[in-house]
Amino acid sequence: MKTRIYLLLVFCAMLVLSSCKSDQGNEKTSITENTGTAVNTERQGQAFIKDDESRPTVLDIAIGSEDHTTLVAAVQAAELENALVNAGPLMVFAPTNEAFAALPEGTVEDLLKPENKQKLAYILKHHVTPGKYDKEFLKKFKKLGQASDQSVEVTVEGEDVYIGGSRILGSVEAGNGIVHVVDKVILPEN
Repeated sequence: MKTRIYLLLVFCAMLVLSSCKSDQGNEKTSITENTGTAVNTERQGQAFIKDDESRPTVLDIAIGSEDHTTLVAAVQAAELENALVNAGPLMVFAPTNEAFAALPEGTVEDLLKPENKQKLAYILKHHVTPGKYDKEFLKKFKKLGQASDQSVEVTVEGEDVYIGGSRILGSVEAGNGIVHVVDKVILPEN
C-alpha cells in the first residue's frame, strides 16, 4: 500500500514539474511564408538556456563583445551556438570585426547566405581547438589541430604569437575554455 502511495506521489510530482516547465531556454521566432501563414521555428539546445550563476562561455564572451558582432552573426548563421557552449575546454581564436572587414569585398555577405551554411561552419570550425592554453603556453607549439580537421601553424615573433598567420591581440578566460582575440580570419587551406 505504501509503495502505491509513494509511486502515485512521484507520478503527481512529475506531472506538476513537467507542467511548470518554462520556455526560458528556447528562442522562438515566427516566420511568414509566401502563403501568408506564420510558421513557428524554435532554436533549441544548451546555447539558449540562460542562467545567472555560471561563468560565461566562449559564446557568451563573443556575444558580449562589441568587437565581435560579425563573428557572432556568422556563428548564428552557421547554427554553431550549441557547439560553443559545450563543456570543452575550447580555445576559440576570435577574429575581430576589422579582421572580417579585411576580407575581399562581399566575402562575409556571401558566407552569411543560407546556401553557404556548411562552408561558413567549416571556416568557423577552423578557429576552434580543443584545450585551454594561454598565449605563453601556445609558444611551445609548432602546429595546432583545429576542429575543421586541419592544422594551423603556430609562430612566435618576440612576444607576439601567431596562429595560422593571425596575431593574438588578447585573451579572455571562459567557463568552458579561452577566447584568444585575433587580428585576421584564419582561412582553411581548401
